[in-house]
Amino acid sequence: MTVSFGVAAGPAALSGDLTVPADAFGVVAFAHGSGSSRRSPRNIAVARSLQDRRLATLLFDLLTTDESRYDAATGRLRFDIDLLSDRLVTAVDQLRQDTTTRDLPIGLFGASTGAAAALVAASRRPEVVRAVVSRGGRPDLAGAALAEVECPTLLIVGGQDTQVLHLNEQAAQRVLGPVELTVVPHATHLFEEPGALEQVADLAGTWFTRHLS
Repeated sequence: MTVSFGVAAGPAALSGDLTVPADAFGVVAFAHGSGSSRRSPRNIAVARSLQDRRLATLLFDLLTTDESRYDAATGRLRFDIDLLSDRLVTAVDQLRQDTTTRDLPIGLFGASTGAAAALVAASRRPEVVRAVVSRGGRPDLAGAALAEVECPTLLIVGGQDTQVLHLNEQAAQRVLGPVELTVVPHATHLFEEPGALEQVADLAGTWFTRHLS
């Protein structure tokens, strides 16, 4: 069952889609990457894989329509981690209040700059967020919050995404809680190679199943 799930972040009304399998044992909120939206085909593919594993998913826009237009022209908001993490925290709080998800453990899946927002949100809601997965993420942009992330964190990076891999290696050393770095061989930043995204979905599904069930 998929329903509209609006996230009210101050004056910003953000659109979202909440899918809850009948026998869900956890819920994963997605933080999309630079210049993307809840309609990211890569995140949708991962979300469907998680749903098959009995995990509810929330895909929502971190920016309003007007903000997305401004960001497309300037590229500024996609790197505003404070703004993005504030909105992700709001989404987490709403999931805790919603009647269909309030009893479900929460995980966060972040891509690109959305991974930094996920880690900051996890540091701000340590009693709620039980696991984080980053896909081709920029965890380094989470800054000092890395040392406050207590939940198990999985960093997934493409083997050919060398600069981002280096940043993830450095960030992994700063995360407080359990952390694993997994490299998908021959994959580039967007995991567009045959079978690469399927590996991401399988890794994420295994991680969330282990830590949310």
